[in-house]
Amino acid sequence: MQTDPASLDPEERMNKFYALLSAALGILSLCASILPGCGAPLAIGGIVFGILGHRSENRKTATVGIALSVIGLLTAIVYVVFVQIATSD
Repeated sequence: MQTDPASLDPEERMNKFYALLSAALGILSLCASILPGCGAPLAIGGIVFGILGHRSENRKTATVGIALSVIGLLTAIVYVVFVQIATSD
């Protein structure tokens, strides 16, 4: 049963928004992880908003957002390490 978004209290609405924002930032961090300096900040933002959104009813969305953000952060770190190794020759 769907609830009317206008009937939710403001805190629950913000927590749901944070959960959705975390998932969106996680997907963007995966896409931007090969651009130096772009993937890591998006991933960190996704992790932070995922933690904030974990207090909502959308816990699964927040958990997926955190997982995607962690994967994006690790990908960005590995890519930076590979670029540093390749340019050191």
